[in-house]
Amino acid sequence: MKLSYTIIYVPQVSKSLEFFEKAFGLQRKFLHESGDYGELVTGETTLAFASHELGHANLPKGYVAASDSLLPLGVEIAFTTSDVHSAFETAIAAGAKSIKEPEVKPWGQTVAYARCPDGTLVELCTPITN
Repeated sequence: MKLSYTIIYVPQVSKSLEFFEKAFGLQRKFLHESGDYGELVTGETTLAFASHELGHANLPKGYVAASDSLLPLGVEIAFTTSDVHSAFETAIAAGAKSIKEPEVKPWGQTVAYARCPDGTLVELCTPITN
């Protein structure tokens, strides 16, 4: 097995793509002409967004939408960076909500959490060194 995609169901795919471009400096890879599906360039694993309409078509019994939940879902997207403080400030300036300011963990990794306008929980962290 190989992890190929992480797909997040969101209210408006183009808005999520724009936010992730602005907040995290990611590059758009693809946006379907329907507006129901889009991808970002994130390395080996693709980060993608799909509309709630497509989500309901794929999962007819429903799901918990991150955008409708008062609390973040128990899943996160994590981005590694050498400068968590700057990345966190950029994300907040772009419209993310602060969940937890940057802190150094006992194992030496700096970690922060932000919630995107579409409800996605994002961890910003330094790489773990052995």
